[in-house]
Amino acid sequence: METTPRETAIHDLDWETVPSPAFVVDTRLLERNARRLAEVREATGCKVLLALKGFAMWSAFPTIAPWLDGCSASGPIEAQLARETFLPYLREGAHGEVHTYAPAFSAQDLEESLRHSDHVVFNSPGQIERHLGRVRDWSQQAARAIELGLRVNPGYAEVDVDLYNPCAPGSRLGTSREVAGDRLPEGVGGLHFHALCEQGADVFARVLAAVESGFGDWFPHIAWLNCGGGHWITKPDYDMALLVKTLRDLQRRYPHLTLYLEPGEAAAVDTGVLVATVLDIHHNALPLALLDVSATCHMPDVLEMPYRPTIHGAGAPGEKAHTYRLGGPTCLAGDVLGDWSFDQPLKPGDRLVFADMAHYTMVKTTLFNGVKHPSLALWDGNELRVVRRFGYEDFRDRLS
Repeated sequence: METTPRETAIHDLDWETVPSPAFVVDTRLLERNARRLAEVREATGCKVLLALKGFAMWSAFPTIAPWLDGCSASGPIEAQLARETFLPYLREGAHGEVHTYAPAFSAQDLEESLRHSDHVVFNSPGQIERHLGRVRDWSQQAARAIELGLRVNPGYAEVDVDLYNPCAPGSRLGTSREVAGDRLPEGVGGLHFHALCEQGADVFARVLAAVESGFGDWFPHIAWLNCGGGHWITKPDYDMALLVKTLRDLQRRYPHLTLYLEPGEAAAVDTGVLVATVLDIHHNALPLALLDVSATCHMPDVLEMPYRPTIHGAGAPGEKAHTYRLGGPTCLAGDVLGDWSFDQPLKPGDRLVFADMAHYTMVKTTLFNGVKHPSLALWDGNELRVVRRFGYEDFRDRLS
């Protein structure tokens, strides 16, 4: 079926040449985003890390890494991926860093994280007390010193969906000042906070003010401050000037601090698509189109957030002549992507292209029901390179 190129940044690819289903990421657009993130570093002197929880397609790291300073990881596996597949592609002369944070570390996870991390950030003073000796022992044995940090919870965020709000009442993420008390925990060299979700520089400025109000008396006693992710820096309407001003003002107040940002979504937003095929047209009270992609397996935010993707050439229900409910191939009754309308009737074999599917998609996919996992492909404007196809062995080996 026809697509509308303006609805995606990828506008020069023949969708019929793409294996279905497949995630396709445009390396030109990844570099565009990475250059934008590098502008922040150049304007402020802060360091910018890729948050692997949002985008971890390591075949694309040679495109991104030269513009950034390292990665943030959520545990030992991401930390190892960062050290082995991201740091080797940093620009010449870049030091390269891996920062690892988890709400809680087992002894084994901590041991494995220390092998690959430059910063390890703990969630609570209690964890620091339990693990401080091991971190110090490792720092003495390793070729690199390992910085120890504490994640703080400012108790302030402007995130509407509680599922994504790290500062919601009762949140397990970070330590409040009430719990932390007056004394900076022993061994802590820096603080980390994260309280944004797809938000702009104005929200960041207000969150930072809350962090400084609650924990600013500790700032003279630390060496670095990690300002987390959720910054939509690469969106066209993002107020870059305000971000730069906010960071520069912070640096003037605390010139000894090294500042970090760790965007994940901003690195890959508007860079990729998910290509799908209509398998069948069905009817049960309304027209149904069954696809080879699944909400629960391939786009879980559709069910969790909830989130409504954009489909090339499609409109809201009733906007165009033919409206369908789109569903996946699993046995889950609720594996439904939503309702869209189209200019022409859908038929088996039609291709549908879901826009903006690079971030928080591949990192969340599952093999539930043994449903075919989308292939992974890179597009540079000239060549479509399929970097990974999935099959029976991938399903089998996860459960052996």
